[in-house]
Amino acid sequence: MRAAVLKAWRAPLEIAHLPDPICPADGVVLRTLACGICRSDWHAWTGADPDIVPPHIPGHEYCGEVVEAGPSVARWREGDQVIAPFILACGQCPACQAGDQTTCATQIVPGFTAPGAYADAVAVPRADVNLTRLPKGMDPALAASLGCRVTTAWHALTGRAGLRAGEWLAVWGGGGVGLAALLLGRALGARVAVADVVPEKLDFARRLAADAVVDAREPDAVEQMRAATGGGAHLAVEALGIAETTRNALLCLRKLGRMVQIGMPAGAHAEMTLPMDAVYSGQLAIYGTRGMPAHRYPSLLSLIDGGHVDLSPLVARHVKLSDATAELAAFDGPAPPGVAVITDFAA
Repeated sequence: MRAAVLKAWRAPLEIAHLPDPICPADGVVLRTLACGICRSDWHAWTGADPDIVPPHIPGHEYCGEVVEAGPSVARWREGDQVIAPFILACGQCPACQAGDQTTCATQIVPGFTAPGAYADAVAVPRADVNLTRLPKGMDPALAASLGCRVTTAWHALTGRAGLRAGEWLAVWGGGGVGLAALLLGRALGARVAVADVVPEKLDFARRLAADAVVDAREPDAVEQMRAATGGGAHLAVEALGIAETTRNALLCLRKLGRMVQIGMPAGAHAEMTLPMDAVYSGQLAIYGTRGMPAHRYPSLLSLIDGGHVDLSPLVARHVKLSDATAELAAFDGPAPPGVAVITDFAA
């Protein structure tokens, strides 16, 4: 197979020809149709994730076509087009049996704890528990872009913090997760305000029908967000994983508000100083979230397939496998709006 391999931190990924993946007895091998390039991949590339040991193949937002199925796989056959969550759960432990697969004690995470999908083929263990069939005709680039950012946003809004129609949703960070939260929040009947430091991202949020945007470079950004949301948001999403936006997300809430931490705090942001006085006096709730259980895919795919939300504007760039390093490096600064997806694995 052809893959982009991380050999050293921040070094260009090496395009290599490697042996084809071995099919797990309980899994499948996919011909990769598309793979998103995510800020979480950037954390891996910079050495901020302790799970990564070079040489390693990144990539956790993928969809593909089954080319081989293991002997214990019952649900999937050659030719099926499927998607998987980035957390592959066992399906048997108490957490999985309770429906909380994202907390599975023996979870496998392609791109982090297992070889990922910056490659034209990827092995996916535990296939019967984790794979979901793609709706007929869904663009693979769109499907791949769902794999981390959209699914995490969907689970944060509906499975964790319970966004309700008519509420104000404040989104801190206009990257892939933030834009997904904007589109999904509006589909759920909420009013949405987006904050970012990049004017192009705020313009993009306006084009996606954000009810308000806030320039987070301004010293009174929190006050602007509170004003835009009629005295404070009911729910705030932190979509970057940094201390400043986490603090802002908490401070922009009205009393009894909720904040959900979607952005992955890593490196210098793994520990933060937060305004716990605001949490106490405002009686605020803080949720953490990571990924989405496989059993929740059908509700999201049905929403998309039924035409209730158009997520296609998220996909900004179709790129080649050899472009992956440049896309990762772009996360060192204010990255351009939208999501980059690898769709050409031959170049």
